[in-house]
Amino acid sequence: MIQIENLSKSFQSNVVLDGISVETKEGDVVAVIGPSGAGKSTFLRCINLLEVPEQGTIQINDLKIDVTKKTKEQVKSLRQSTAMVFQQFNLFRRKTALQNVMEGLVVVKKVPKEEAEKTAIAFLNKVGLSDRIHYYPQQLSGGQQQRVAIARALAMNPELLLFDEPTSALDPELVGEVLDTIRATALEGNTMIIVSHEMNFVRQVANRVLFLENGKIVEDGTPKEVFETPKSDRTRTFLSKFYQSREPEYAI
Repeated sequence: MIQIENLSKSFQSNVVLDGISVETKEGDVVAVIGPSGAGKSTFLRCINLLEVPEQGTIQINDLKIDVTKKTKEQVKSLRQSTAMVFQQFNLFRRKTALQNVMEGLVVVKKVPKEEAEKTAIAFLNKVGLSDRIHYYPQQLSGGQQQRVAIARALAMNPELLLFDEPTSALDPELVGEVLDTIRATALEGNTMIIVSHEMNFVRQVANRVLFLENGKIVEDGTPKEVFETPKSDRTRTFLSKFYQSREPEYAI
């Protein structure tokens, strides 16, 4: 179970998150949508304390943290329970795909190198990169780099996967391969929170959608509810722009 209560974050006088509360079950795929500046990425970064909220509690199964009273050990445990896939991949440039996936296993989880290598190879195979394990990031396409990042996250066996606009830095022709990988990850029962602007993908993969506006959740429901019968005028206006642009369907 993931439970977030009253999460608030400001940057100087700018309130980015305004008392957000969300509860999810194991295996949920929660998509977070909304306009630029709504607080979507900050929300993800606050969940694993890459950004520190001013108030709120974060609970992942048995671990519960009051962010105003957090300890170093709690932060370490929280980050071991989560894994984030970033917009810009965030791979180590001087390490191969294999070494990038091994890094967290060896350094954070203290897994012996031989075991870490076997695990890393298995997850690189899972994302379709068995022939690229010894390639450096600069030798890989953007889509391949993002798949390495997904393999790295999966290898850590987190209780919660966080995806922050995982296709926003990719050329259009590379988006599909990354979305395919995320979809396969969802189908395996991983608990995930995804910030995405790929509306068709969100409709087909998520079982719950949150619409953020000005740091608040203004819509929360199934994809069918949010996309077909939104309760909020603001949600309707936002989604109408995508319908008007005739966004091409992503083939699942």
